[in-house]
Amino acid sequence: MPFTPVHMGPGLMFKALMRSSFSLMIFGWTQIVMDIQPLIVMISGEGHLHGFSHTFVGATLLAIVAALTGKYLAQLGLWMFRMRPLITVPIAWWVVFLSAFIGSYSHVLLDAVMHGDVQPFFPITLDNPFLRWISVSALHKVCLYSGLVGAGIYYAMNWKKPETDWR
Repeated sequence: MPFTPVHMGPGLMFKALMRSSFSLMIFGWTQIVMDIQPLIVMISGEGHLHGFSHTFVGATLLAIVAALTGKYLAQLGLWMFRMRPLITVPIAWWVVFLSAFIGSYSHVLLDAVMHGDVQPFFPITLDNPFLRWISVSALHKVCLYSGLVGAGIYYAMNWKKPETDWR
């Protein structure tokens, strides 16, 4: 994906389908963590653009980092947004880790479809079996439409009975 926000489309769909069993904030934080290494490469001009962070091994490690840091960042953000005591917006650890792992693995998969330099199964193989499964244009449409459908489902399910869980 050219920009981290494009990854949020599938995240909205996961949130709509999984509801309080999924944290969109943790998912989003994981997208940012995943793209720190490519950002450093773009700024410095040195290194492999989609390097270790865009392998499933790297994604596993980054999911753990994103989960451990994101839980408290998300709770702080929810507290600030709601203006209520921090104790009222806990995010369960299992939700945090599930959301971070879905975020990191989906990030690798989506980028592997689009970018030829992604080596998702490194160090086992340097091949990218996901490359060009679908066209880049179709990939962008899948991300956009999944976000629109996810937002629609989420809104429709909360229309009569609002969900109090914004995680």
